[in-house]
Amino acid sequence: MNFKLPFIPERPSKPRTRGLTMVMDKGLSVREAEDFMSVGSEYTDYVKLGFGTSIITPDLKKKIKVYKKAGVIPYFGGTLFEVFLIRNMFEEFVRFIQEYEITMIEISDGSYDIEHSRKLEYINKLSKIATVISEVGSKKKEVVYTPDQWVAMMKSELEAGSVKVIAEARESGTIGIYNDDGSINHAVVDAISTHVNLDNVIWEAPMKSQQAWFIKHFGANVNLGNIPPNEIIPLESLRLGLRGDTFFQFLPDNLK
Repeated sequence: MNFKLPFIPERPSKPRTRGLTMVMDKGLSVREAEDFMSVGSEYTDYVKLGFGTSIITPDLKKKIKVYKKAGVIPYFGGTLFEVFLIRNMFEEFVRFIQEYEITMIEISDGSYDIEHSRKLEYINKLSKIATVISEVGSKKKEVVYTPDQWVAMMKSELEAGSVKVIAEARESGTIGIYNDDGSINHAVVDAISTHVNLDNVIWEAPMKSQQAWFIKHFGANVNLGNIPPNEIIPLESLRLGLRGDTFFQFLPDNLK
């Protein structure tokens, strides 16, 4: 910090297991990634190379090195896993991961429907060669899970070997744990937060209103994901009460 203010919530130092921020890279150039890291590396834990962009992104190995050098963990979006799986190319997926020296793998079934037991098998198998995080929830609006189903899937995926579970919202923030207008699906979020360890959940929250809601309800060190690269400093400001939406959140009562 450029000035040590009182009444600022404590943030764990990196590498951290809580208060994580996952940024969505949808196709940044190497130079853009370098610029992003020059201001955001301290506040970014993971960078997800979104959906299947890693197949067509130029200079992919160079960009991965930029993130690793800055102390950030890059990984490929879970949709890439599904892209390989539907083509019966699981072994080729593993080789692709290894070729690019990716140490974290996201497993999802948001686009391609697979039996949940089969998903658990892939989580268990891949957890033997890399750190696995898994995404729960569908990208299809017509697929709706009950709160109990969300909880059961998250718990079973953590037991299978995922170190974190991601609550699906897409980059639009209008599906999964949210309603069509981007507002919180309280029944789902309440069930998850009651029955799953919050440190193990990454809430996708691309909108400022969503980020502020989670910080107000679960504190500065809630895990948040799908953050746009140019929103990393604004998000950290929200976490620390340096922005209007959370201005009073961490102040003592006599200052409010």
